[in-house]
Amino acid sequence: MKTEILTATEPCRRADVFVSSRLEGHTRSSVKKLFDDGSVLVNGRRAKSSAAICAGDKVEITLPDAVTYDAKPEDIPIDIIYEDEDIAVVNKPQGMTVHAGNGNTEGTLVNALLYRLDNLSGINGVLRPGIVHRIDKDTSGLLVVAKNDKSHLSLSAQIEKKACRRTYLALLDGLVKDESGTVTTYIGRHPQDRVKMAVVPPEKGKLAITDYKVIKRYKQGYTLCRFDLHTGRTHQIRVHARYMGHPVVGDPVYGTKKQKFALNGQLLHAWQLQLIHPKTGEEMLFEAPLPEYFKDVLSKLSEI
Repeated sequence: MKTEILTATEPCRRADVFVSSRLEGHTRSSVKKLFDDGSVLVNGRRAKSSAAICAGDKVEITLPDAVTYDAKPEDIPIDIIYEDEDIAVVNKPQGMTVHAGNGNTEGTLVNALLYRLDNLSGINGVLRPGIVHRIDKDTSGLLVVAKNDKSHLSLSAQIEKKACRRTYLALLDGLVKDESGTVTTYIGRHPQDRVKMAVVPPEKGKLAITDYKVIKRYKQGYTLCRFDLHTGRTHQIRVHARYMGHPVVGDPVYGTKKQKFALNGQLLHAWQLQLIHPKTGEEMLFEAPLPEYFKDVLSKLSEI
C-alpha cells in the first residue's frame, strides 16, 4: 500500500474534484473507487466524494498496490481497423465480452488485445487494460483502445465532455411513430431483477440521454433507427428502446420473448465512432459496416 498525504490550500472544492486534481494518472472512475473503498480520509475521517475540502484540511489517500494481470494473451482473431502508437480502434464481433468478470478471464477482447498489441494503458487496472469504454457482449461494433495512460486520460475526458461521439444502428420491434427525438430518463438497477437495468426515479439512477432518428420502416413491423449517445449508462440504448415501446430485435433481456429470427443476440451495432486523436489533435471518424447476420435480417424485410 502507498499513502499520499495532502494539505488543501485552495478554496473549498468537492472532495473527488480535489483528489482528481492532485493524483496524476487517475480517471474519475478510479477516484470514485477510492472513495467507495474508504481509501480517502479527510482530517482522519472517511470522506464521501461529495464532501467539501477546504484550505487547511488534511487529506490522506491510501492507494492499493499494483496487481499483476494474470489473464493470458490469446491468439483470437479480432478486426483492428486502425492502430498507431497511441490508440487502436477495434470492430468487436457479437458474442465477445470486452473484459474479464465473474471469474472469466479467457476469450475476452482484452485477451485478444494482449496478444495483438505491444502496449495497453494501465489506468483501469488489471482486469481492463486499455479499455476506455465498453459495449455489451452481444452488441457488435466499434470501440477505441488506449495504448498508454496519456491517451487513456485524453479519451476518457473526451467521453465525459461529449467530444467523443458514438453512433449506433438498431432494428426495433414495431413502427416508431416520430421521425426523430430524444429520450431523457434516469437509469439504475431494476428494483426486482438486479441483473437488469431500468428507468428509475432520479434519486435512484443516473441521467441518461439518447437521440434517435428513424432510417427505414418495414412492412413487417420493424424500424431501423440510428442512436446517438449523450451519456454512457449500462445498457442505455437497450433500456431506452424498451422505454419507447420498441425494444431492440433479438434482445434476450429487454426484448420480446417471441424470437422471429435465428439470432444470437440483439441487432444493435456500434456503427460510427468520432474522436480527437490524443496526440495530434486530429478529428477522426471511423465506421464499421453492419455484420452479415444483421444485413441478412434486413434483406428479408420490405421497406415501406
